[in-house]
Amino acid sequence: MPPRRSHKKSRAGCRRCKSRKIKCDEVHPRCGNCVKHGVPCDFERPEVLAELQAAAAAAESPATPASFDFGSPITPAAGPASVVPSVSALATPLCRAPQTPAVSQTTPPGHRLLELRLMHQYTAMTCKTFTFTAPVTEDIWKITVPNLAFSGSQHLADAILAVAALHLRSMVPNDKELVRASHAYMAASLAEYSAALTKGIDHTNAESLFLTSALIAFQSTATRVFMKDEVMVGAGNDVDADANRRRNQPSGCYAIPFSWFHSFQGVKAITAASWQYLRASPVVTQVINSQAVLQLDFTTGPETFFGHLLEGLDEELAAMGGGGSDTSSATNATGAPSPAAPSTSPGHPPPNKPAAATAELLSSTRQAYQHAVAVLNWAHKIPHKGAPLAFPATVSRRFIELLEERRPRALAILACFFALLKSMDSVWWLQGMARREVLGVVSLFNSDFFGADAYRTWWPHLEWAMRIALYEHPSGGGGGNSNGGGGEEPIPPDVWGADWYAEERALAEGQAHHGGYVRHIELLSQMGSAMQSIPSVPEFVPVMGDQR
Repeated sequence: MPPRRSHKKSRAGCRRCKSRKIKCDEVHPRCGNCVKHGVPCDFERPEVLAELQAAAAAAESPATPASFDFGSPITPAAGPASVVPSVSALATPLCRAPQTPAVSQTTPPGHRLLELRLMHQYTAMTCKTFTFTAPVTEDIWKITVPNLAFSGSQHLADAILAVAALHLRSMVPNDKELVRASHAYMAASLAEYSAALTKGIDHTNAESLFLTSALIAFQSTATRVFMKDEVMVGAGNDVDADANRRRNQPSGCYAIPFSWFHSFQGVKAITAASWQYLRASPVVTQVINSQAVLQLDFTTGPETFFGHLLEGLDEELAAMGGGGSDTSSATNATGAPSPAAPSTSPGHPPPNKPAAATAELLSSTRQAYQHAVAVLNWAHKIPHKGAPLAFPATVSRRFIELLEERRPRALAILACFFALLKSMDSVWWLQGMARREVLGVVSLFNSDFFGADAYRTWWPHLEWAMRIALYEHPSGGGGGNSNGGGGEEPIPPDVWGADWYAEERALAEGQAHHGGYVRHIELLSQMGSAMQSIPSVPEFVPVMGDQR
């Protein structure tokens, strides 16, 4: 008989696992069992230890009768660990004093109060900041979405609390409890969301997965507001340096918020993968139809507002496709740095790449640029309707690759997108975003990364974005939308380059003719473009230096 394998005992588990007499995996800052059951862990919150010890002592000691007081509310027993009253207790006359109510062993009182605070914040204020158009959509986010979460969707419930915590943080930035809550609830939501996607999408979970993906996108966007300037443009740490090397970016440069694109693209992927179920959902269809339908004009000439962003595209593509081993000339032609050796990044095919593959790459690059500029032209006309937020959701995967390669044209397009967000500067999760991000993108052109000529070459294409990002309204009202606080006063047409409300009337007529956004998705689904693929879960990384 072979000898038994040795078993190393440990006393370093968390207190909650010890009290339940189960093995703790000792993962910090929150053990796996506590994450699974959605309860606080004393690894993460040392103050929980005292509460657990007090609860254990109360459970071991017999309950003592209390004087009956009509003015004192009786706390109902809650949770699976609540003590079940005995038969004799049930037979006690109503005039007798009740026993001391059992306290939940899984949810400390302080934690319950926090969740009540967050849910109140969500229903009273946060839900109003998700819509820019139809009032009926506000009722959906306020009433229908919480009810759907209460029906058993844990990932949706955690996403609601995470976004509410982040909204409260915007008002009380130094509240450490809210900092921890915003990170912890979003991490828990992503874990449950990922598990649900792994099991598969069907008619029972399609609605909740779509709504959770939308809240994840809001959270990813809003988290950027809390980034410190030195984190964004200062020297990065080792983790940042590794990510920068993978994305061809030197440490210490402005970091493009790729989480924006990944999370909004996740909403698009969820919609595509579950459209056969979502199309029958009155909740989701109302949310989708509240968005302004995309009416894209692929005219590439200078007559469109952002048509100048496509100037020189033919020469750039010719340099990319015909450089052979002379890849340095291709990069110099667009203002990018000249590598010492031929690049094998997606934007620069290696010398031996087949001609057909090169042609396909160049075609997808052209289409990516043209589509991105078309979205900008459309959003520029009705920015107050939330139209700019369609950009990170609708651009192609190839355009995101071009951003990862730090292609100057892609970055100039990105700067113009961020400038469009100035129209929603008073919304809490977009406040200051235009100024911060446009200045960050432009700083790349004025750095050693692109060389001395890049800033001068690309400044004509960046000038409008800079002017809008730095714009201050004379009355102090800003150029924002009234949702989420602040006055609604549009940026003057001579500064912005278009009259929002005149353009809105014209686009509304087109939308009535072509149908709503649901009709737009129906047409896309009929084209059979990757509609059944399961979306990947966006990576959640707490903002560095943000654990105040």
